[in-house]
Amino acid sequence: MVVADLDGAGAASTAAALEARRPASALGLAADVGTEAGNVELIRAAEEAVGPIDLFFANAGVGIGGDLDTPESVWDTSFAVNTHAHRWAAKHLVPGWVARGEGYFCSTASAAGLLSQIGSAPYSLTKHAAVAFAEWLSITYGDRGIRVSCLCPQGVNTHMLTGGDLGSNLGGDVVRSAGVVLEPEEVAEVVHQAIVDERFLILPHPEVHTYLQRKATDVERWLAGMRKLQARMAPGTAG
Repeated sequence: MVVADLDGAGAASTAAALEARRPASALGLAADVGTEAGNVELIRAAEEAVGPIDLFFANAGVGIGGDLDTPESVWDTSFAVNTHAHRWAAKHLVPGWVARGEGYFCSTASAAGLLSQIGSAPYSLTKHAAVAFAEWLSITYGDRGIRVSCLCPQGVNTHMLTGGDLGSNLGGDVVRSAGVVLEPEEVAEVVHQAIVDERFLILPHPEVHTYLQRKATDVERWLAGMRKLQARMAPGTAG
C-alpha cells in the first residue's frame, strides 16, 4: 500500500502506523495531487514501489472559500484538489486498467456533492463535480472491467472539519448540526465493506440517503429547509 499526502511527514507517519500492524505493508510519499504532474509522479512512484495499481483512492480534499467574493485563486485550488485531481489520476490510470481488463477507482466526494454545503460555494461546486465525474467513470467504463465507488460522508472528525487544516472553512457547526460526526476508523470500515461489495455510492451516514430522496421528490421544499438551516446557523442567530 502507498500512502500519499502533501505533507510527506504525515504520510510517512501513517505508513509507519500501518507497518506496525503488518510489516512491509505500506510506504509513505509526499505528493501534490493538485497538479497533473503531481498525479503522474505519484502513480509512477507507486508502481515502481509496489507494481501495477489495483485500487486508487482519490481522497485528497480542501474545504476553503465562502461566497461569491471568494478569490479566484481559492476557486482554482478547490477545483484542482477536489475535482481535477480525480480526473488527472483517472487519465493516467484508466488506459492501463482497460488494457488489463480490471481496475478500481474510489473517490471521496461528500454529502455536499449530493446535497449542498451551507457557507461554501467552492466546496459545494467542486464536490458536486467530483460525484458527477465518478458517475461518468462508472457509466463509461463499468462494462470494461473498471469498478468505481464514490464516498459521500457528512461530518468526519478530521482536521478539515475541526479547523486544523490551514485555511479550512467548512463550517463545522453547520456540519455537526446536520448529523453525527463519525471517527475516521468508522468511515474506513464502511468504505472497506462497500469496496468488497463493489457498491458505487458509499454513505457512512445513512440519513444522507433519506435527504437525497427528499431532495429528488420535492426540490422546492428541500431548498426551503436548507435556507432555514442556513438562517439558524448564521452568526448572531439564536438556536
